[in-house]
Amino acid sequence: MTQRVSDQSFRSSHPSSALHVTQRTPALFENAYSPRVPFTVKESPDQWATYEHHLLVCLRTGDDKSAHLCLDRLTERFGPANERIMGLRGLYQEATAKDNPTLQTILGEYDTILQDNPVNVPILKRRIALLRSLDREEDAISALVDYVGAFPTDAESWCELADCYQANGMSAQAIFSLEEALLVVPNSWTLHARLAELLYISTKSADATVSSPQILARSIRHYLRSLELCDTFARGLYGLILITSQLIQHPEYLAGGSAIDGQVPSKEVLERLNSMALQKAEALIQSQQKTPNPDVTQDGIIALKELVQQK
Repeated sequence: MTQRVSDQSFRSSHPSSALHVTQRTPALFENAYSPRVPFTVKESPDQWATYEHHLLVCLRTGDDKSAHLCLDRLTERFGPANERIMGLRGLYQEATAKDNPTLQTILGEYDTILQDNPVNVPILKRRIALLRSLDREEDAISALVDYVGAFPTDAESWCELADCYQANGMSAQAIFSLEEALLVVPNSWTLHARLAELLYISTKSADATVSSPQILARSIRHYLRSLELCDTFARGLYGLILITSQLIQHPEYLAGGSAIDGQVPSKEVLERLNSMALQKAEALIQSQQKTPNPDVTQDGIIALKELVQQK
């Protein structure tokens, strides 16, 4: 089954958009595929990606009945033994579980499936997600370490591992995990910004060392890279403004050159970067007010506007 999902799928993360998608779900079944007469209705890969997308959105909005209809239709088409279908069914069962004992039962079912097929990737991922839901963070980290050892090019799982590490106060391991993810997807501006955030956060911890200025310089470089890849990325602009402003206020951290090999850039360079970021932020805010771009999150614009107003 195809794993392609259109860009519009990701825009339904907003509650109102998700509700709109859910309301359109019944229309999917008007001219539906029939496994008994497979050629009566033309099918396409996007059709099944749409079913999967509606399944996920319906679960998010609590429309379990429509979600089950989507799951049944996908199962009819691809069969219950399809690994992706098994993963989606597990997701449905988790979402509709009423209590922890039910989730524990589902976890046992995952273990049984993996005994027969240890490389069932969708079930491996569902098991990890379920371990996190059950607050078994150590088990989740152990499972993720094993997983990325077997599938080192799975950037999503490296990011999940980074999130687990960060949630448990293991900043160095989280940073390493995101660096591994960037080796797989080096042009992801969101990952560059997330790595920059983790680097910045690591300087605020109780065990931060005298190397904090150099870590902040690394953070700046990753924020700049994220903006080089997407100059309207509100999160990148926010971080760059925040860090450059703080470094300007601490002249003892500053060097005489540019941020090369961990060296903190000079005050002049920082001021230019800060000014550039503020100008781009103001332009982005004004642009969003006139013609909203659906690819720019409203929350990011609100946070960016508040930061700009403080400067």
